[in-house]
Amino acid sequence: MNFTPADLLNPASNFLDALIQNYGVYLVFLWLALLVIAWIFSRGLRRKRPRGNSAAFVPGIIIRLQPTSQPPPPIIGIEVDQMWDGDDEPTD
Repeated sequence: MNFTPADLLNPASNFLDALIQNYGVYLVFLWLALLVIAWIFSRGLRRKRPRGNSAAFVPGIIIRLQPTSQPPPPIIGIEVDQMWDGDDEPTD
């Protein structure tokens, strides 16, 4: 009795066809889940660290407490007329 490769593979092919026909969507999700789990275990979710200096760099905000310019000097020697109350014109 001679068997051809098609005769030997027909039961396996029929089984896979029936499996895909009945559970095709679930099999796709199963394979995708396995690929995602393998990616996570292979450190796919970790951040890539720069090669080189291993010292930690913490960015921060620098606040200067000293003013950058000098305050204006006080005005000395100018007389202000205190008689004006705002309702009338100032008198000379």
